Amino acid sequence: MTVQELPGAAAYRPTPPPAWKPLTDPAPLLPDPEPYRVLGTDAAADADPELLLRLYAELVRGRRYNAQATALTKQGRLAVYPSSTGQEACEIAAALVLEERDWLFPSYRDTLAAVARGLDPVEALTLLRGDRHTGYDPREHRIAPLCTPLATQLPHAVGLAHAARLKGDDVVALAMVGDGGTSEGDFHEALNFAAVWRAPVVFLVQNNGFAISVPLAKQTAAPSLAHKAVGYGMPGRLVDGNDAAAMHQVLGEAVARARSGGGPTLVEAVTYRMDAHTNADDATRYRVDSEVDTWRAHDPIQLLERELTGRGLLGDGGIEEAREAAERMAAALRERMNADPVLDPMDLFSHVYVEQTAQLREQAARLRVELEAEQDQQDQHGHDDVEDGR
Repeated sequence: MTVQELPGAAAYRPTPPPAWKPLTDPAPLLPDPEPYRVLGTDAAADADPELLLRLYAELVRGRRYNAQATALTKQGRLAVYPSSTGQEACEIAAALVLEERDWLFPSYRDTLAAVARGLDPVEALTLLRGDRHTGYDPREHRIAPLCTPLATQLPHAVGLAHAARLKGDDVVALAMVGDGGTSEGDFHEALNFAAVWRAPVVFLVQNNGFAISVPLAKQTAAPSLAHKAVGYGMPGRLVDGNDAAAMHQVLGEAVARARSGGGPTLVEAVTYRMDAHTNADDATRYRVDSEVDTWRAHDPIQLLERELTGRGLLGDGGIEEAREAAERMAAALRERMNADPVLDPMDLFSHVYVEQTAQLREQAARLRVELEAEQDQQDQHGHDDVEDGR
């Protein structure tokens, strides 16, 4: 039996599908062909001097923080540290554009952004020290746990932002990710949901040139990572990630757009990772020193310092003051990190479930017996030493 012989086939008249048309005009979503800049351009004259000075102080402190944390790994006080040296403008701007009620969703390299948002530097390093999964209360600080798996924090940011909007809360989520994270499926899923739901999210991609040892050209054939935004129906912004003023302006506009109901924005910050991927990485195996030296000439601190001194807003006294404040921070961090933490093994069972399962209760009871037996042995050993010394 053919289709035409089926009952009712005479009434069937195939019609063409609806004409395709774009849901969104792509032109306004496209990023500029060159990264947006403020420092060294005419736009710098409109920048708030107080903001520039604050950015400068935070950049200097951030550079010193990175150096001190890196030194702590060599001293055995940190298991690993992914430095953000060279990327401080991205980190600082991400923290400063948010209101207290907003949420920051960092990756593992974004400890500096968390500290700039007000998190205790020691608590920010707790995960990398190996003491706890997260060394702080995310709800208290409105900072999600530092995320080691690539890009998994992005869907979380979208979910929180979407839930906040449904509840009527005036909250924006800013999610940070590296260029390597854009190759993960979580990146696609997060941007797709965010755009469809018009969730108040800002995605900040720090394109630092390498995903460990993989250069960007081996990850994508797109004109830029910012161009990926168009495929999801959101604006893409391309910005000089070493220009602190430009970073603050672009991220500030994206946050304001999200808060006003305009939906998400994808911001690609073109920057560079001066140090190795982590202290366990040998960057000389995949890049040459001349490339690093070229980027040192575009250092975010030098760019801002040149602007401030050229306009007479910063002198030798101000530069020295910023450095001394950074040294005080580093000294306090060094002193506190040199103290061994006191950990309770029973905490292993404290934050797994709201109500412990029977299996966990059994394991906890077994560990408690072992700990008590160990303590009894230590007490007895100490008693014997006292007896022998009489």
